[in-house]
Amino acid sequence: MEFVADSDRNPFGMDPPCERSVPGYGDTSAHFHVIGDNPARHGGLDTGIPFTDRPWSAAFFDALARGGLVEGVDLEAGRLDLDRTFLSYLHMCDPGEGEPTESDYATLEPFFDAALRAVTAHVLLPVGDRAIEHILATCTSKSATAVDADAVHATEVHGSGWLVIPVKEPATWTDADAEALAQMLTDLLASDYRQTADLGRFLPDEESHLVR
Repeated sequence: MEFVADSDRNPFGMDPPCERSVPGYGDTSAHFHVIGDNPARHGGLDTGIPFTDRPWSAAFFDALARGGLVEGVDLEAGRLDLDRTFLSYLHMCDPGEGEPTESDYATLEPFFDAALRAVTAHVLLPVGDRAIEHILATCTSKSATAVDADAVHATEVHGSGWLVIPVKEPATWTDADAEALAQMLTDLLASDYRQTADLGRFLPDEESHLVR
């Protein structure tokens, strides 16, 4: 099965130190960056697309589609059309048996960080405990110690230049969890969610100078 989309896979030409990987996929000027853990946990080794090849993949993309982040999805036909959305993992390499080690995550972190800053999305959606803890710790002032994924699922956390919407592990979703995420995204798209900073204070006049 080959997936097609408006944007190429691995658009930044990442070359991680491994034989098999699931690089970033989607719109490089995305407003929304959906961040998973690794291919062993969140899938994609067969398709090269994050968050595919899992029993919960259809429900996951259906929630994103109802929320407005995916224009069209047909996993059986192998079609995924993203709308202002980029998908990537903290650890893009196939870890083989088991989960990546702390050293493995540290080795791949520069690749993820480069994609994060290249996309410069307004909204980050970390998926699963590891991604939630990492994004809260590095992109917000909120403590990431012992995060309750159920409590923060589909809520807003304002960070340093990003709005963060944590998403609990899709394998544990109920119908209510899917609906909560879809509704949160629908409401968000109806608002002015763009994260900007006013650099006008550095200018000689009083005009605003808004930047991403």
